[in-house]
Amino acid sequence: MTLHRMFQCAYPNTGARIMMFVGGPCSQGPGQVVNDDLRQPIRSHHDIHKDNAKYMKKAIKHYEGLAFRAATNGHAIDIYSCALDQTGLMEMKQCCNSSGGHMVMGDSFNSSLFKQTFQRVFARDQKGEFKMAFNGTLEVKCSREVKVSGAIGPCVSLNVKGPAVSDTEIGLGGTCQWKFCTFNPNTTCALFFEVVNQHSAPIPQGGRGCLQFITQYQHSSGQRRIRVTTIARNWADASANLHHISAGFDQEAAAVLMSRMVVFRAETDDGPDVLRWVDRMLIRLCQKFGEYAKDDPNSFRLSENFSLYPQFMYHLRRSQFLQVFNNSPDETSFYRHMLMREDLTQSLIMIQPILYSYSFNGPPEPVLLDTSSIQPDRILLMDTFFQILIFHGETIAQWRALQYQDMAEYENFRQLLQAPVDDAQEILQTRFPMPRYIDTEQGGSQARFLLSKVNPSQTHNNMYAYGGQESGAPVLTDDVSLQVFMEHLKKLAVSSTA
Repeated sequence: MTLHRMFQCAYPNTGARIMMFVGGPCSQGPGQVVNDDLRQPIRSHHDIHKDNAKYMKKAIKHYEGLAFRAATNGHAIDIYSCALDQTGLMEMKQCCNSSGGHMVMGDSFNSSLFKQTFQRVFARDQKGEFKMAFNGTLEVKCSREVKVSGAIGPCVSLNVKGPAVSDTEIGLGGTCQWKFCTFNPNTTCALFFEVVNQHSAPIPQGGRGCLQFITQYQHSSGQRRIRVTTIARNWADASANLHHISAGFDQEAAAVLMSRMVVFRAETDDGPDVLRWVDRMLIRLCQKFGEYAKDDPNSFRLSENFSLYPQFMYHLRRSQFLQVFNNSPDETSFYRHMLMREDLTQSLIMIQPILYSYSFNGPPEPVLLDTSSIQPDRILLMDTFFQILIFHGETIAQWRALQYQDMAEYENFRQLLQAPVDDAQEILQTRFPMPRYIDTEQGGSQARFLLSKVNPSQTHNNMYAYGGQESGAPVLTDDVSLQVFMEHLKKLAVSSTA
């Protein structure tokens, strides 16, 4: 990192990008993550869990020091990692997470996936200026009834104390200002607030609480810009007017905020502890805002603006953000890095992928992320943010293998095959980083990407429970389905002993 030291001396506190192209793991020096002996593989999640990762702690400390120095000087560090094996992204992750730089994973620098992703880094707006800002700060000001607990996003704390700073820390807390070395139009930061003790500062009922966000940054044109956003919200008494609070609940934003808190915890806590915390928070929310009779699960109801939230939590529990099985530590770090910076829509797609169905029965339509959606006469398009997958049902795959689409009398079949491809191309043209494109079919090896994401309402354990009728493709898994998850949630929420 001699280049970084040069930047530190020549351009202190000035916007800059350091781009690192990594083709293999570091095997020498303080950032070493593996030795030169090829018989010794790079650490896995199992090694980390067993405390058998020899170089990990020392390397993490080294890269965290580099990240802090870069962030202090306003320099962003991008890491472009292209290799068939791990390169040490897990140890280097803080260089990107703290400085706001890009983290990109690929198999080869020669792949179109990497080349197109790299080109998008230098995307320009209508004025021909780069879509990136540098050396920014975010300051939060609150009315006296509110204090800021912290921020979770691609930033570092500036440790600025003030009357608006809460003693309860969530994420990067203990400050009312954060530094963003670089950001783009899609960058988001999660901010958490606390309503302070009502005895020392009584809340004026009928009044309004105010929040102000002051963002200063250096535009790519060289201009220094300031953006001020002020919002006000009505106060409501939770003991008397709970319906006012529930009416203002945004379940999609809440799911993304919760996922960031969970992933932030997962970096330091054990996996099972994190999952138990998610479950406890979900049960508490259902107890608070659900309508039910004590000890009667069948009476449990959630209002419309809460109804999807348990489903988001179910998919978050099963996601690659918390389930590290079948992922390398580098992959887990990459997935978590992206969740910490993307906007609400993209983050929701990561948590609960979108599934579209194409058939002769009508236009494309969104369908449930469920095994029941896998039908022989359907084509499915799944967007997980990291992958765009086109899945051909058994009958469609057979027709395609017989090349019906090349026959003039089957023009409608050719159009059906082409429709999801066109829609996938639209997504591929705008997404950063470029997602992996997968074309598969029923029984294909890469169908596993779809089967691992769908709700396993039909598995090998219950596939004959409904008189043997074909209602989708059974998944070979012991995971509980969303239906079973909801049944347990209702029992715990209405229980008088929970």
